[in-house]
Amino acid sequence: MTFITDIVSKNVHQTQVSAIKDMAMLSAKIKGATSLTWGLPSFRTPEYIRQGVKQYLDEDIDAGKYTLPDGLSELRELVVTEHQEKTGIKVDADENVMISAGNMQGLNTLFHTMLDPGDEIILTDPCFASHIQQINLFSGKAVYWPLDEDNNWALDIDLLPDLITDKTQAIVLVSPSNPTGKIFSEDELIRVGKIAKQHDILIIIDDPYSEFVYDNSSKYFNLASVEELKEHIVYLYSFSKSYAMSGWRLSYMVMPAELKREALKVHDATMICAPRISQLAGIVALSQPSNHKQEFETILKSRRELICQRLDNVPDVFSNQIPEGAYYVFPKIIAAHTSSKEFAIDLLNKAKVAVTPGSAFGPSGEHHVRMAYCVDEDTINLAFDRIEDFFR
Repeated sequence: MTFITDIVSKNVHQTQVSAIKDMAMLSAKIKGATSLTWGLPSFRTPEYIRQGVKQYLDEDIDAGKYTLPDGLSELRELVVTEHQEKTGIKVDADENVMISAGNMQGLNTLFHTMLDPGDEIILTDPCFASHIQQINLFSGKAVYWPLDEDNNWALDIDLLPDLITDKTQAIVLVSPSNPTGKIFSEDELIRVGKIAKQHDILIIIDDPYSEFVYDNSSKYFNLASVEELKEHIVYLYSFSKSYAMSGWRLSYMVMPAELKREALKVHDATMICAPRISQLAGIVALSQPSNHKQEFETILKSRRELICQRLDNVPDVFSNQIPEGAYYVFPKIIAAHTSSKEFAIDLLNKAKVAVTPGSAFGPSGEHHVRMAYCVDEDTINLAFDRIEDFFR
């Protein structure tokens, strides 16, 4: 098989499958293993969306066809309304909005559009593991901006200016954060915006989790709501988490018009369009009232309390900070170990519990693990019963 290695792109060959998916796949091979690896919500897609899609399938003769590359006009117009309600910012459906197949595909399109070899993207550290992978695949360079762990993973704004070079294209922000659950403050985000504007670089806001902020709703701030930053921000919103539509692969991007014209070339060449059936589901999701988000958040808040309580019961194994939003905890490993990957593999093989090694999320993630509490309570309890037994 040597010739296969020779013909595979060097970037692809040197890139690994996401540690999140790697651990999920490994755990699937171990009979009876319980998994806290994947941020896959346990909720079913809400009934009103399922029923609305069924109606489209029965009545819309075009339901199985392509759409134009930037998406159905009806959905893009709904996005304009949704974005204005969230941010107060008015955008144009044709000039600024593009429908993508999830935020992962949206970011992939953006990085493909923006990166020449050696160009840099600044990522908070820890950050979402797949952001690192995508940048590497396009011959870019991930520049790590360490978060302040002693301050519950807050942004350290004083470090940012020295990270910006003439190769810097953008800063990626996720708030609430994956993997830490941190909600970055309005003051911090405004300062980031001013620095980005001063240096003429973009801020890419990856937003899967803004609906899950629990008792911190007054703290959450969307930087896309600042009018003077409109031309420096790309805002991506995913339906995967808040609408329990992860398998539908649907999101939207709001961006400067000039960038949309360029990104559309990549999107068309690689995707053609987001699946029409998923776009129809998005139309139903945004056009009908529903209280499911509040129900999801209430359940997740209870699960957050449960997993933090279970972590507190094993202080010789983990040290934990309570996440402010999203649905992950990112405890520090106190038990003896050589690396987070070795720890995670050992825990899976010997205790049948799958977690994601923190090293996958950047240098500052080493000696931590990520646990997802979007799973049901029985799964959380079973995982920690096994952890307690293993370390007893």
